[in-house]
Amino acid sequence: MAKKIIVSRRNFLKNTGIAAGAAALSTIALPSAEAAQHASHMNDSGVNLHRARMFFTNTFEFDILSNAAERIFPKDERGPGAIDLAVPYFIDNQLAGAWGYNAREYMAGPFAPGAPTQGPQTALIRRDLFQQGLLAINAAARKQYSKNFSNLKGPEQDEILKQCEAGKLPTEGFTSSYFFSELRNAVLAGAYADPAYNGNNNMDGWRLKEYPGAQMSYADIIESDKYEKMDPISLASMQ
Repeated sequence: MAKKIIVSRRNFLKNTGIAAGAAALSTIALPSAEAAQHASHMNDSGVNLHRARMFFTNTFEFDILSNAAERIFPKDERGPGAIDLAVPYFIDNQLAGAWGYNAREYMAGPFAPGAPTQGPQTALIRRDLFQQGLLAINAAARKQYSKNFSNLKGPEQDEILKQCEAGKLPTEGFTSSYFFSELRNAVLAGAYADPAYNGNNNMDGWRLKEYPGAQMSYADIIESDKYEKMDPISLASMQ
């Protein structure tokens, strides 16, 4: 776990893929967790974005999500972290939609403890899993540090998240390790999804990877022998 949370951005970006973010989820997202709950504005790419919290009406829970996401994908000298990339809003909006209801997944049971190769065995839909998982993280922070998770220092937050990933946090109906896996995947999705879904603010997640985005054509450079660096293009800019 330590290597996953306290890893350098260079190695983190090297070991994570664009596809993990772009394909895993789809819906909507804001550059800062402290930003207004409702906003409509043009970003630096000329894309009109409409962002709002749709699931976490409770700011307390949204702040836990924002702080946890930032520790998983932190801001550093190479670029923005999860909060500046609007990842918390992206996840919030996903949970409000079909992904949050497990709409395309079999959820009829029976549910019983299974082998690791059998995947998650929980009756909870994803929106309830996230809500309860975030509260479990905060409960651990209260027990161990007598503070809410959002008020802990970075290394203290890392320690709680390590315990979460290791399956050591008390939970009901799911393991904390499963929740951490879902949370981490959602953070990556928000960082790398097309800004049309209101994550990856200003395409800065793509810029970290020098990913070109939705280019219309490569015909003019396809035969070039040199590396061609170009500004990314979002599907949202084509609307």
